[in-house]
Amino acid sequence: MTAFRTECDSLGALCVPADAYWGVHTARALENFQASGIPLAAHPDLVRALATVKRAAARANREIGALDPEIAQAVEAACQAIEAGGHHEQFPVDVIQGGAGTSTNMNANEVIANLALERLGFERGRYDQVSPLDHVNRCQSTNDVYPTALRLAVSSALTGLLTELGPLTEAFAAKGAEFAHVVKVGRTQLQDAVPMTLGQEFTAFGVTLAEDMARIRETLPLLHEISLGATAIGTGITTEPGYAEAVIRHLAAFTGLDLKPAFDLVEATSDTGVFLLVSGVLKRLAVKLSKICNDLRLLASGPQNGLGEINLPPRQAGSSIMPGKVNPVIPEMVNQICYAVAGADVSITMAAENGQLQLNAFEPLMGHLLLTSVRWLTRGCTALRTHCVVGITAHEEHLARQAARSVGSVTALTPYIGYAAAARIAKQALETGSNVADLVAQAGLLDQAKAQKLLAPVSLNGSAVTGG
Repeated sequence: MTAFRTECDSLGALCVPADAYWGVHTARALENFQASGIPLAAHPDLVRALATVKRAAARANREIGALDPEIAQAVEAACQAIEAGGHHEQFPVDVIQGGAGTSTNMNANEVIANLALERLGFERGRYDQVSPLDHVNRCQSTNDVYPTALRLAVSSALTGLLTELGPLTEAFAAKGAEFAHVVKVGRTQLQDAVPMTLGQEFTAFGVTLAEDMARIRETLPLLHEISLGATAIGTGITTEPGYAEAVIRHLAAFTGLDLKPAFDLVEATSDTGVFLLVSGVLKRLAVKLSKICNDLRLLASGPQNGLGEINLPPRQAGSSIMPGKVNPVIPEMVNQICYAVAGADVSITMAAENGQLQLNAFEPLMGHLLLTSVRWLTRGCTALRTHCVVGITAHEEHLARQAARSVGSVTALTPYIGYAAAARIAKQALETGSNVADLVAQAGLLDQAKAQKLLAPVSLNGSAVTGG
């Protein structure tokens, strides 16, 4: 049978599993919050960030004489164990919770306190020796701890996204170089336009993703402006002199980040603008990534009765009824990730707008959605690169035939024969199937050699194309 210990809070006594590192506040949260079924442990970046913030607080409190050195040392050691990946299963509170993250903060306080108690030779629950509130939470409030930890977690997650987005960008650039010689017909409004190369098309995919990498990097310094020392509403109530400066200094040292205190702590306590900004950048990336996947699926459509310009690597049988059918499953998966990220941005927007007065109560939703979006995008980028992009091949002969008979090339002649004449030639070529250069020469608009030179693939693509 499961053994229990009894813990008390201001609401009364409650039984807690004897082997749990969490305590009564976490137990109440487990009763109250069961909406998503997703525990805090599902976001390891956030769990680690909470431990790092608590370690910096313990170091700062020890430095200013607000915490017994032996207790501070035990608390720091407990935090380091969590930072190293230990005890994450002890963070069971649902990610969707009321209280602006109080349950998250208390879950961390209790786990750290009980780990510290064990290190000091006491049983779990002996809060008269190491208290989750009086010691682990010294000079802190949920309202400055949680937003700070969330900023650190999102910053870490975005750094991970960049490490996967970079190789995807490079994979598209490599395909651009590989397909630099492959002439094809460009399209606008799904109608034939002017010739281009497949290399140019794939290079553009890489360039647009590189732009989003730059936008992500621009958000990182904004995430590094933190509000530790603000406590409840930004006034710093319950902090000791020197704590705010010390805790940020130690946190910066622990993380290696250029952390800065917010200019106005009251404003910073209620402001969620940086989360809106990050969400917007993620939505931008998602929309562009989804558009690329749409293009890949369209270019690979067929294979016999679609565009059929490229081949996507076959990943699995595509139908339970149609033998031999293979679907573009990797781009389809990434599309769905991107739709989820765009939807999350709407929820984050609503949560930010509905924060009242000195605090936003809905940061738990923002944090969950941001971290989930980043994680899904990171995995999506990896899958798209390894399972799709690197294995794409071109239908070169098919593309060459299409380009050769495309009347869109007549656009190159408009500076020499005028728009109206070029339009007549294009219409005539479509109706008769005749060669554009022949029709131009027959009409006496240009000599045959001049027309053929202007309509040559190299000329049509803005001189010799290198690397797409």
